[in-house]
Amino acid sequence: MVDDWERRIADVWSSAAGSVVDHEVIVQIDALAAERGDDDARAIFERAGARDSAGRPAEAVPLYRRALELGLDEEHRPQAVVQLASSIRNLGDLDEALRLIEAEHREHPDAPYRDEVAAFLALALVSAGDARRGASVALAALAPHLRRYTRSVSAYAAALSGADDAASA
Repeated sequence: MVDDWERRIADVWSSAAGSVVDHEVIVQIDALAAERGDDDARAIFERAGARDSAGRPAEAVPLYRRALELGLDEEHRPQAVVQLASSIRNLGDLDEALRLIEAEHREHPDAPYRDEVAAFLALALVSAGDARRGASVALAALAPHLRRYTRSVSAYAAALSGADDAASA
C-alpha cells in the first residue's frame, strides 16, 4: 500500500509530467521532503530529483550523494546512482560518472532498473569516447528482450566488448 506521502510525491511528479520542471515543483517537493526531515534518504532523493529535472545538476549532486550515504531501498538506490552519474556526466566529470555507473552495473546485476543502468552506462561510455564498448553494453541489455536473434545479438555484444578476444586468448 502506498502511504499518503508517497501519493503526494507521485502527484507532484504526475502534474509536472510532460512539462519543464520549474521552481514551483522544487518548492512543492521541498515542502513534502521537509515533513520527513533532513536525515530521510528518500526525501533527500526527491529533492535531488526535482533539482535535476529543473536543469540544476550542480545542486542535485550533493543531495544524491547524501541520499545514497543515508541508504536508499532497492527501488530508489539504483535510480539515485543513475541520476547522480548522469548529472556528474552532464557537469563534465566523465571519469567519476563512469566509476559510479560501472560499479552499479557490476555490483548489482539483478537489481531493479538493470536496463536503465546499462543505458546510462552506454551513454557515459560514448561520452568518454568508447562508443564500441557503449554499443556492447546497450546490445547486451537489449538482447534478452528480443523476440528473435537473442543469441546472435548477445554474441555481437560480446565481440564488441572484446570478450571474444579474451575467450580465444
